[in-house]
Amino acid sequence: MHIILAVTNDISTDQRVIRTAITLSRLPARVTIIGRQFGNLTLSVPGVRTRQMWLVFKRGPLFYTEYNIRLFIMLLFVKADIYAANDLDTLPAVFFASRLKKKAVVYDSHEYFTEVPELVDRTTVKKIWERIEAYLLPRIRYASTVSSSIAHAYKQKYGINMEIIRNLPVKKVLPADVSTKGQGRQHTILYQGALNKGRGLELAIQAMKFMPETTLKIIGTGDIEGALKQLVVNLNLAGVVYFTGRIKAEDLQHITADADLGISLEEDLGLSYRYALPNKVFDYIQAQIPVLVSDLPEMSHLIESFGVGQVCKTREPEMLAGIFTDMLTNKEKRMLWKTNLGNASRELCWEKEEFKIISLYQKALHGLKTKGSAI
Repeated sequence: MHIILAVTNDISTDQRVIRTAITLSRLPARVTIIGRQFGNLTLSVPGVRTRQMWLVFKRGPLFYTEYNIRLFIMLLFVKADIYAANDLDTLPAVFFASRLKKKAVVYDSHEYFTEVPELVDRTTVKKIWERIEAYLLPRIRYASTVSSSIAHAYKQKYGINMEIIRNLPVKKVLPADVSTKGQGRQHTILYQGALNKGRGLELAIQAMKFMPETTLKIIGTGDIEGALKQLVVNLNLAGVVYFTGRIKAEDLQHITADADLGISLEEDLGLSYRYALPNKVFDYIQAQIPVLVSDLPEMSHLIESFGVGQVCKTREPEMLAGIFTDMLTNKEKRMLWKTNLGNASRELCWEKEEFKIISLYQKALHGLKTKGSAI
């Protein structure tokens, strides 16, 4: 069996796609990830092939148009049993190529695409994506998403049933020196993920004005990276806030485990963020560091259910700094979180979630064999 996974993200750092590919390769299946070319980072995973397209346009409508046209043509000349679209921006090419070739389609929605903050104030662009979504999603039989809230929203809107497959990381063995973190050195607060609108990064940076003895480490790249770096300069925080850019997954594991606090402070800028369960929250838990999240339903429920951190109910920098300080220095809380994080890390791991991926793709393949097409 050959499975193709299509994605517009950087395939070298998209952990959900990488985990999915590795799981599927053990079915056994040949797995190919098709994406666009980014920077110098490459992905090397045994049993998984990658194909990266160099595109003329890097963002905006012309990028999505070029990507889908190129992907559609590529898929027409590649033999596969299942074509998988990761998010709505890859679905047009995958859907129509699969229909022409009478092959199965699996759709994985990493977020509520038409409700992302980047589209909230762009009425015309949002309507275009909503029309694409309204045409394609009711025709998809095999689909998954990252949270129950998003699955419920799609069910209400389009009558589509989506498997809930959370962004859980692979179970990790922590580095031996983790037990010494916070002893005899500055505390480190960590953010990992895209540097985009509505991630609460401006707020976190502003809070660091009140925490000169603590470091904020920001891992990732994105649309507002330049503005964030300028904010750091304007606030004279060059020795306090650090940007690392994109880094390899194996390096990220060590950096995360060495931090003292992980943050996910998304703003309520549309249903995509409101219903989000970001990868980074589960990565923090797997690294066994306490987590501070926004007061949004999915994230707050997770953190409170497992008792692995706190929910932030302020958007004031000085008050946020007070929360940071308490979470970094309150020994009683940190001892409780340490115990709960150990339990949560054993429960919230990919090894206990991946069976859902296997089941979904087996259903798609079975539908292809019995009905000739899974669309």
